[in-house]
Amino acid sequence: MTRAARHLAGALPHAPTLPEIHELLSRLAARADGALDLFPLDPHAPAGRVAAHAHLLAAAGRPEDGLPLLAAASGHTPAVDWAGVPWVSDPVLGGRIDPDLLARTVMRLCTAVGDPAPRAASAPLRPYLTVVRHTVDAHGEHAMLLGAGSALARRLGEARLAVDWAARGARSRPSKLGEIWLGYAYRSAGRIPEALAALRRAVAYDPDDLSVYADLAATLADLGRLDEALRWTDRALERDPAYDCVVHTAHRLRYRADGDVAHLIALADFVRDHPDDTHEHTDLDECCRDMPWLGGTPAGLSQLPAGRAPVAAEPSADALARLLRVASAGWPHPPAAYDRALGLVLVEPWELLALLGDPVVTGARPAGAAEVWACLGLLHHGTEEPWPDSTRRRLLLGLLDGGVDRVTQAALFALVTYAWVDPGARADVAAVVAGRFAETAGGPHARAVAELALTAPGLDRATRELAAATIRVPAVPRQRRRSHLLRWLRR
Repeated sequence: MTRAARHLAGALPHAPTLPEIHELLSRLAARADGALDLFPLDPHAPAGRVAAHAHLLAAAGRPEDGLPLLAAASGHTPAVDWAGVPWVSDPVLGGRIDPDLLARTVMRLCTAVGDPAPRAASAPLRPYLTVVRHTVDAHGEHAMLLGAGSALARRLGEARLAVDWAARGARSRPSKLGEIWLGYAYRSAGRIPEALAALRRAVAYDPDDLSVYADLAATLADLGRLDEALRWTDRALERDPAYDCVVHTAHRLRYRADGDVAHLIALADFVRDHPDDTHEHTDLDECCRDMPWLGGTPAGLSQLPAGRAPVAAEPSADALARLLRVASAGWPHPPAAYDRALGLVLVEPWELLALLGDPVVTGARPAGAAEVWACLGLLHHGTEEPWPDSTRRRLLLGLLDGGVDRVTQAALFALVTYAWVDPGARADVAAVVAGRFAETAGGPHARAVAELALTAPGLDRATRELAAATIRVPAVPRQRRRSHLLRWLRR
């Protein structure tokens, strides 16, 4: 019986609504005194076992006890149709389950699936909206349940239903949380003035809840009212300068206002110094996304010459394979790129340098990405050495000799990346970047170097302004005069 139960628990994630599985669960229940002991619950129980336990509770006449378990399985893998079974959508469940319990269950589910929920999870999670509807019909206007149901409806793209439930909940029992749910619902429905009004009412209920200040600021920014949005973040930071939601929002909006990368560097510093934030934030990722060097290799890198390798040696096949495994064209932000390159600590520095000239590396697509990762890998060697006299610094500086090519740009980006993660190296790296930009200013690739320089922490104002001006100058296509000369010579 134990082996049979193990097989069924393993099958459920692949076919959670298959009638044969549920028939076999019924047979196990009949032969093993309910069979609950065959599917024990523990902190590390797999989702299939948890779901089987839930189905057996429902079959035993206790669906209200089974639903939280099924919701836990849905939170683990939202795209699996765990709740697509008759007992979940049965109105009987709505009359049996305690509204407070269901509200807590739905809130945990919302936290697990994210906002918005993954598109593939939309249909599998809809049965929980049905349970909320049946429970409200059976127990009347329950403010907490209506608000939680609104949050789930909003995550599933049901904006109109989210507004209806949140408004009913706020009327039934006015509260800060009710206004927050209503504000979010209005915002998802595109009714921004009403969303702002609801969030302001939430602040009036509790002026110390700084997360609402951050939500207000984000909503105002979406309307293009950046000055007003920043005033809200400033008010919140006066109360608590280290409140994570406000700090993330403030830096994101300041960067949006003036484009100064210093705001993103300050945010990266905050993330590094506060690993225990209340929840995961994506502000830094969003700001760096699709930005040259901040979120990946720029398109112009492929137009530069391949460059040279300072070491004429044959790297191992293992070294090449390790480099190509990490060599993607994008990264969320420079500190994430630094972390991703950690695996290259297993590749010797001389091999990383030799790989810069390997035909597989120079021919990899997108062009230049593999060279970038080889240089980032150098940062993880000899990390116990103080930066000013370190081997990794000396090797990267050595790669900057010569004209602008993919290798020199990769080495310069590695230096910039290290300055993002180590404030103590910023003055040194800024001086190197400024010197490199001065060397290449006015040359054919000055724009490429300027683009990279603008991502460097601590760059002096004059160099930053000159780099920004260099990028603003439109690129003029080169005239192909030589071809005309060749035609004349032929004639």
